[in-house]
Amino acid sequence: MGLRKFLDKIKPSFQEGGKLHAFRSVFDGFETFMYVPNDTAKAKGAHIHDAIDSKRIMSFVVIALTPALLFGMWNVGHWHYIANGEQDPAFWSSFFYGLAAVLPKIVVSYLVGLGIEFTVAQWKNEEIHEGFLVSGILIPMIVPINCPLWIIAIATAFAVIFAKEIFGGTGMNIFNVALVTRAFLFFSYPSTMSGDKVWVNQNYMDCITGVSGNVDAYSMATPLGELAANTADKPVAVTADFMDTITGIMPGSIGETSVIAIALGAALLLITGVASWKTMLSVFVGGALMAFIFKDKVTENFQWYEHLTVGGFCFGAVFMATDPVTSARTECGKWIYGFLIGVMAIIIRVLNPGYPEGMMLAILLMNVFAPLIDYCVVQSNINKRAKRAIKVKED
Repeated sequence: MGLRKFLDKIKPSFQEGGKLHAFRSVFDGFETFMYVPNDTAKAKGAHIHDAIDSKRIMSFVVIALTPALLFGMWNVGHWHYIANGEQDPAFWSSFFYGLAAVLPKIVVSYLVGLGIEFTVAQWKNEEIHEGFLVSGILIPMIVPINCPLWIIAIATAFAVIFAKEIFGGTGMNIFNVALVTRAFLFFSYPSTMSGDKVWVNQNYMDCITGVSGNVDAYSMATPLGELAANTADKPVAVTADFMDTITGIMPGSIGETSVIAIALGAALLLITGVASWKTMLSVFVGGALMAFIFKDKVTENFQWYEHLTVGGFCFGAVFMATDPVTSARTECGKWIYGFLIGVMAIIIRVLNPGYPEGMMLAILLMNVFAPLIDYCVVQSNINKRAKRAIKVKED
């Protein structure tokens, strides 16, 4: 209650006429993040009162992302020590090294993204949108550990301005902001997005952790990188086995490697009703079907079902495809939308080795068609009802 009383005491300073009125949006954003607003609608009519607002929903998503984020931190440190000759690194040493490596990326993402959103909110005299609460943590999780901070800052600024604010802010954007950030990085700085560098030593990291590295970079191809290099003339075996892809102890983007950690987050999203199980399930159904069809087009030691556990497939299906703003909203449309994402992701992976991931482009492509899918579903329902009404009238 002490914080509540403090906020009530300083609130008049941020309201109209107060000496800190210029920062009203910043205060409002902090207050509504910490507490459910007491304001109610003044107009007459029926209203639903619910403590679960959009900020609370975003908080659930952040909590669901936590297992994958924590595992990613440990995985970064684990491979750092492996690269420096330690065969069995200590758990906490690996975790704290990874924490020191990943935390600056999270800080940069939030500072740049929220800085732009705060500025826009003040300029437009509006509330601060809460959507970047999720995007800000998604962005560091879908990039390789060797991605420089300044590049993340540029990509984040580009995505927030041109994929979100230019469309009107949270709830109005057509494309998933985090995926636009990744796409910007992929096409503008492809060498940093290859994912084949598990760790790149930096002096500030050595100062923070007190651990000096013996190598500048540890290179190890990801499973998708090996699949992309596989050809009929020169077959390449995938070094990671199926259990590696499940546990996530392998190179890859920070938050995308562990299926187990992602599954824990998926369970929370489904239990709380934040994410659609229809969209999530249909992504895996579409991906599994297409992977089975193309099972003869990949290297021999890579099974068709492993497509669902490597790269960003699971992460995209759980946290990206289910984005309520950019995905289909009709119940039937969710099945179609998710299914086509799974299909397109595998098609891109198998038939276009220039884009070995596939999931990013598949979701962004279906973001464009989500409104059309919903429109067709609604029109189909309208036509069916119209035909039934005409038949009843004739009878």
